[in-house]
Amino acid sequence: MTHPEIAAEQAHIDRAHLLLDRARDRARKLRGMVEVGRGGTTQARYERDVIEGSVQNRLGQLQLGSASLIFGRIDLDSDDRFHIGRLAVADERQEPVVVDWRAPVAEPFYRATGRDPMGLIRRRHFVSRGRELLDIEDELFDLDQLDEGFQGHGALLAALDQNRDGHLRDIVATIQGEQDEIIRDSLKGMLIVQGGPGTGKTVVALHRAAYLLYTYRFPLEGQGVLVVGPNRLFLRYIEQVLPSLGEAGVYLTVLADLLGDLFDDVRVTLPDRPEAAAVKGNERMVSLVANAIKDRQRPLREDLTVGFGLVRLRITVSESRRIIREARRRYRRHNAARSYVENEFFTTLARSHHSEPDPENVQYRLRRDPETSEALERMWPVLTPAQLLRDLFGSKALLGSAATELLTEDEWLTLFRSRGESLSDYRWSDADVPLLDEAYSGLGPRLDRQRKPRDPEVRTFGHIVIDETQDHTPMALRMIARRSLNGSMTLVGDIAQATAPGAAASWEEVLTHLPSGNNEPRVRELTLSYRIPAPNLELANKVLAIAAPDLATPKAVRSVGTPPRIIEVADGVGSSVEQLVAESVAIVEEESEALGGGSVAVIAPESLIDMVDTALEARSIDHGRATTASRNVSGPLHPKIALVPVQLVKGLELDGTVVIEPATILDEEPQGLRALFVALTRSTKRLAVVHARSLPEAMRD
Repeated sequence: MTHPEIAAEQAHIDRAHLLLDRARDRARKLRGMVEVGRGGTTQARYERDVIEGSVQNRLGQLQLGSASLIFGRIDLDSDDRFHIGRLAVADERQEPVVVDWRAPVAEPFYRATGRDPMGLIRRRHFVSRGRELLDIEDELFDLDQLDEGFQGHGALLAALDQNRDGHLRDIVATIQGEQDEIIRDSLKGMLIVQGGPGTGKTVVALHRAAYLLYTYRFPLEGQGVLVVGPNRLFLRYIEQVLPSLGEAGVYLTVLADLLGDLFDDVRVTLPDRPEAAAVKGNERMVSLVANAIKDRQRPLREDLTVGFGLVRLRITVSESRRIIREARRRYRRHNAARSYVENEFFTTLARSHHSEPDPENVQYRLRRDPETSEALERMWPVLTPAQLLRDLFGSKALLGSAATELLTEDEWLTLFRSRGESLSDYRWSDADVPLLDEAYSGLGPRLDRQRKPRDPEVRTFGHIVIDETQDHTPMALRMIARRSLNGSMTLVGDIAQATAPGAAASWEEVLTHLPSGNNEPRVRELTLSYRIPAPNLELANKVLAIAAPDLATPKAVRSVGTPPRIIEVADGVGSSVEQLVAESVAIVEEESEALGGGSVAVIAPESLIDMVDTALEARSIDHGRATTASRNVSGPLHPKIALVPVQLVKGLELDGTVVIEPATILDEEPQGLRALFVALTRSTKRLAVVHARSLPEAMRD
């Protein structure tokens, strides 16, 4: 039956959209306030740029795309009611027509329960498609109604049942109480959000970023908010959430992009072996990099004598050793000490002759002398991080020296690789990125002749959100910590899903590598899995019980769902691997048809990806292959069928998943059981597992 107030609420929605359109028009008209013709003054051009920036920022805040503007209403009494939406809209008299979901008055919309109604007599949820209101769900509050169920249960289930399109959606219309508490938590200090698969921890973290920017506009708008994701595929997956919430000013990044802010000559395209990545991520690399820098601060091999007019000037090995020792004592960063070393070098040369020529004149006349230049480059070269590490990784002698009493020979040999033809062609891995940043911290920017930095300093942010924190190595966490202005961070993750080489075993271990500040870290746990149906979660939790027996398993909100399909490929003629791939492709077609247009992820171990890709193409199945390619690639996932290597699937959610050969996932991944747990918890509706080898013990029942 149609709700009796649906027409009145639709009229309110239409009026709000009309007022929003007028607000956009007013913002665009600001562009005409300052016009600069040819020959305009510098001041006029500056004012134009400021206004244009303000207009672009305001228009960005007013953009909704296809999202609904209003998603509910709260009634405090018969006359005091507020419509809650994505952004604030006021009428001609500045009376609120829509209240921003982040405003304090909107808090009861997410927090009120029968036991604590927070002053509400009614909470209303809208089910909408764009500007069209489809349905209304009312919750009434009184002393006799003590329902502690999920708020907006119908709206929540309707949102969960919608098909996915390859992008993460916001949950602003259906935020639950435990999620809202995290979103509105204090800006100060460290907030840890532990949540199992499907609990919404990523979207909660993104909504928190939007809430903090709204609530603490000053100072965060100037300081910036940084969101660090595990890879670019993940960033493209989440990129639409913050703009849909009216915030486009958050900096979404991966670690390699942070490095690009310092220097743009580093190409991160090299795949790393797990054993090398584990060594590079270990905290012992801090001392190894420091040793590598120190090893490039070397006394002369033998005394140096150079001609200066009719006289001979000399610097001894012991004098060069004294200069290096004093430079180390005076300067914390390597490149900053080069000028001191040069001055002392030429002063020592000048004093070596009884006539004591002017040191500045000696420096001016000898600075381009080949012998002098070679001596200075040996004693104290000016280095970039790329130069330092390329030389280090390309020399077993340098590696052995830097790794003394830190790494075993087998460990430091994993770092050795060819120097290549040139620095410009040299490729780096993701695990190299924190090492380059560590090297920059020790080397510092290069200085020009006026002792001014030629390279930028590290940019800091007022708040940092780290997603999939459990997979960041100690070296990566140190890199992120350098970007924190004041220790204000939100750490999001699930220790049970820690699959990277060298991943942390506990949150306590993670915190040892981050700034502590004066505030005790706050831990908030999300315990309810909204996304995953109970039958799928039950299977995944069996794997989790073996992979991480000490961790609590998440509980499913949706108790019903299609049971997982377990398909065994029988032996037959030909290669069993080829049979496995052929059967998997057939199952993909079945699952896609069963979902009626929903999204399907084909999750496979790395060794089978190419074969599955070829088989999908041979059957003319429209699909996309997920990669971590450059940020310029549009769209995170194919909206219907996405082929995803198991190591990239973390954090994604789709309508259905087909997981291929669990036993091979266990063999190939550094933490195989946890990687399998991740693979089994990506779907919101259907799950199929295809295997030719024996299933892992936890899945055999």
